[in-house]
Amino acid sequence: MSVEPILQTTAAAVPLVFTYMTAWFVTALITRRNDIVDIAWGLGFVVIAVWLLLRVDPSPSTRQYISSALVLIWGARLAWYVARRNLRPGVTEDSRYAAWRRAWGRWLVPRSFLQIFMLQGLFMLLISAPVQVMGSAAGPELGVLDFVGIAVWLFGFAFESIGDAQLARFLADPVNRGHIMDRGLWAFTRHPNYFGEATMWWSLGIMALSVPGGWIGLIGPVVITWLLTKVSGIPMVERKREGRPEWEAYKARTSAFVPLPPGKTGTLD
Repeated sequence: MSVEPILQTTAAAVPLVFTYMTAWFVTALITRRNDIVDIAWGLGFVVIAVWLLLRVDPSPSTRQYISSALVLIWGARLAWYVARRNLRPGVTEDSRYAAWRRAWGRWLVPRSFLQIFMLQGLFMLLISAPVQVMGSAAGPELGVLDFVGIAVWLFGFAFESIGDAQLARFLADPVNRGHIMDRGLWAFTRHPNYFGEATMWWSLGIMALSVPGGWIGLIGPVVITWLLTKVSGIPMVERKREGRPEWEAYKARTSAFVPLPPGKTGTLD
């Protein structure tokens, strides 16, 4: 199969994502909270998936319905989780975005537009590659790769959801204030939410391999794994905790990303 239909789909998605992220940028200007981009992140993939369903003629394939449903469940849950965490009464803008607000000064508006909203829009386009691939060609009927992908997605979704729920309960207990979460799934990886998220995108990449030209869809899981492990995920979160004795002890015994038995660490450490 020619990659042309996939490239055409991506090109058509560019104005959609641009408009979507611009709307969130305007909202951020009004509310003076750039951290709402974290809510926009998950919902953006839902918008792309639904848009792909609506543009298929005559009708989407079973594979596309399933993959879109998986994206909808993941994106809606993530957006709801972030909104409940960030928009609680009394909670101010996330410290990362607040620090940029102070540092950027008079360049705040253009840098926020380009460096926060448009950059995340670009990554949204890249990471959604497997969904775009499945929305560009019907491919054969559901096969082994599809069912493997669905099973992997269920594992990743459970891992991320359980990890988030365990962390929320830990943080809700005043006794744990100032301490490091090292229980449940957090005893096997320092970032079960990130591992679960990457796993879900790898599952969609696996499903996309059922479609001609599906290898292009692997761009998505590769990019999200790189972002989470090397750029905006683990490095940014852990930088704030460096030097704390409790954190350093936890870091020494717990894998950074891939779940491993306590006492074992992975290649990121």
